[in-house]
Parts: sequence; C-alpha cells; structure tokens
Amino acid sequence: MTGEESPILSAQGLSKFYGSRVACDNIDIEIYPGEVLAIAGESGSGKSTLLNLLSTQAEPSSGTLVYRGRDGSPIDLRTLPEARRRHLLRTEWGFVRQDARDGLRMNVSAGGNVGERLMAIGWRNYAAIREEASGWLQRVEIETGRIDDKPDVFSGGMRQRLQIARNMVTKPRLVFMDEPTGGLDVSVQARLLDLLRGLVAEHRLAAVIVTHDLAVARLLSHRISIMKDGQIVETGLTDQVLDDPAHPYSQLLVSSVLQV
Repeated sequence: MTGEESPILSAQGLSKFYGSRVACDNIDIEIYPGEVLAIAGESGSGKSTLLNLLSTQAEPSSGTLVYRGRDGSPIDLRTLPEARRRHLLRTEWGFVRQDARDGLRMNVSAGGNVGERLMAIGWRNYAAIREEASGWLQRVEIETGRIDDKPDVFSGGMRQRLQIARNMVTKPRLVFMDEPTGGLDVSVQARLLDLLRGLVAEHRLAAVIVTHDLAVARLLSHRISIMKDGQIVETGLTDQVLDDPAHPYSQLLVSSVLQV
C-alpha cells in the first residue's frame, strides 16, 4: 500500500438496524490493494454483520459503500443492479465461509466446484477448465486424483482448501473471509493459515477477515479494527494494536484472549 493509492473498498457511515437493535453503527472503513484488514471482537460485537454489509450480502440501513473497479472507476454498491452485484461476487470478489459446506456445491465434484467459477467468466473449453481446476487443487494441497470426488468425502480442512481454490481461480481482487480457520484442529489451522498468507502475498490480494482469534489476526493482517456493540472502537496496525492497545475494551480483549 502506498500513499498514492486509492482504497479498493470504502464505507462511510455504514449502519445496520434490526428494529431497535443496532448491529452496526456509523462505520467508516477503507481497504487498500494488497492489504489485509482484520475485524476482531467478541461474539455479538457486530463483526459478521459488518462483513456481510461490506460484501453486499446484507443491505445497510444507511451509509455509503463504494468499490473501485479494475479500470479504476468508482462503483456505488448500494445502487448496483443485482445482476452486476452477482457478477462481482463470482469474478472480482471471493467469500470464504467458516463452514466450507456453505461455500461449496456439495453435490458437485471438486473439479466442478472450481470450474464453475471459470465458466462464470466465460470459459467454455472443458479440457482447459479441467486443467486449470487440477492446477488449483495442487496449489491448495489436494491430490489431483481426487478431482472427481465430491466435497462430502473430504475432511474439514480439505473442504476449506477446496473452497479457497474455488474462490481464487478467477484471480479476485478482494476476498472476504468469515472465521476461515474456525472449528479446525490446530495443526490443520496452521497449514491453512500458511496457505492463505502465501496466496495473499503472491496475488497482492485485498482481504477482509473476521476472526475472534487474535493470533490469526496477527499472522494474516496488516491492520486490525476492534469492534464492540456494533462500533469500531480502535483501528491501527495489527502489531501495534495487539502489543499496545489504546482503548479499554481492546486492552481487555487482548489480555483475555491473546496468548503470547
């Protein structure tokens, strides 16, 4: 990230209300090309709601949300037609869900799950699609001999790696991740984090990752935003915030959660 770059995604005054309940309140946020932003906080803090708002999975009650397209033009995501929004989600964006079963077609083969994204951007040659899918399976450490297996016979870690391949095959510019290592064994988490860190660096991805695990945030993110009661109470460089938190809630969160 340089001082001359414009944010790839920016939100101002983003809010979400469910009746009288405030899920997100007046959020200002910017994500830059090549930057990983972690959103951390306890359960119920509003971090998953914010992720859904930023990724257009939920409609904000108020505020602005602007994405900078590949050609540099600003795209108002709040007024974007549904067809264009779906196209963005299939091409320039990715979304890695905590439970890979929610991000995969469980009745479609591993190769088919990856190949579907290529077909969404116009690939039509079956041999080329299969070759590209096979290459991505290798990159996420899934044996190519399992290209015709369905995800329901894979382990949890393998399903998560397959979901990552499915998202990455179209070379997205921006990826959203919702607790991508949640529910996995520690050894599986470590391999997955190494994979994600390598892909982010190699492809200069912009990414937003929601996590309650501050160790994951430290390993993957450049900046971190701490949320409490639907508001961001502190934002800064990840190491700086985790080593010397300024807000009382951040101090409490770090002291009670982070293992150093």
